[in-house]
Amino acid sequence: MQKSAKIRENFLICKLQQTSIGKMKIGLWGSFPKKEKEMIFETHAHYDDEAFDGDRDSLIWAMHEHGIDTIINVGASLRGVRETVTLMERYPFVYGAIGVHPDEVGDLDEEKIAWMRKLCEKEKTVAVGEIGLDYYWDKESHEIQKKWFVRQMDLAKEMSLPIIVHSRNAAKDTMDLMKAERADYLRGVIHCYSYSLEHAKEYMNMGYYLGIGGVVTFKNAKKLKEVVEYAPLDYLLLETDSPYLAPEPYRGKRNCSLYLNYVAEEIARIKKISYEEVVETTKKNAQKLFGVK
Repeated sequence: MQKSAKIRENFLICKLQQTSIGKMKIGLWGSFPKKEKEMIFETHAHYDDEAFDGDRDSLIWAMHEHGIDTIINVGASLRGVRETVTLMERYPFVYGAIGVHPDEVGDLDEEKIAWMRKLCEKEKTVAVGEIGLDYYWDKESHEIQKKWFVRQMDLAKEMSLPIIVHSRNAAKDTMDLMKAERADYLRGVIHCYSYSLEHAKEYMNMGYYLGIGGVVTFKNAKKLKEVVEYAPLDYLLLETDSPYLAPEPYRGKRNCSLYLNYVAEEIARIKKISYEEVVETTKKNAQKLFGVK
């Protein structure tokens, strides 16, 4: 264990050895799913983030050989949107979501929306996101956030794409706005779900999936664990929000898709089902939502 811990430290978080999965020591990176049976669909990552500047290419290329079948890289800023397009064009198993996070909507105007609309026409664009409301950081006024949340939902309707919804400290306004805009006519996922069981029921009744990531492994995530226990597996998606929100035992470190096995294992434990069932069903859910096979 000491040797494995030292190697982990030397390679930093999520850094892979240049070995095949068959030769990889389980103690080094955890129990990876077997490629031929249990490939995971990662529905939310930000590999355009500067946290990956040192090893982005080698890390992403290694994903497919170590249990990650498909990745959706999600735009959060105009720069992030541009780089998401670059990533989905470079890597055959990386797809893109085109959208601007509520903290960044001050940069939007109708010219930018028109540009994003063209990007939504690309074959590997599978969603509009991440879009929504964030009252935690409050970088933009609530009215500005609401304006561009609605406008990006309209874009998704125009392009017949699902939405990836970001909502933080804005439970009521997010739900009210989505209902007012008849977002039940859209498809989508509530990213990094963090609200009550009652809200989860409402979203599922509207046909939305719940994105479950590393937070579910935290000891103090009682509310989220209750949601996961209640929600049918058919309504859950696996996500990381990489490089953020790494699961235990890597909490506070750089996150990456290779740690989704910890999330799947915790969901399996909570729901008293097999790890394989979690991976297989969430993958089918993601394929259905995003139209990726």
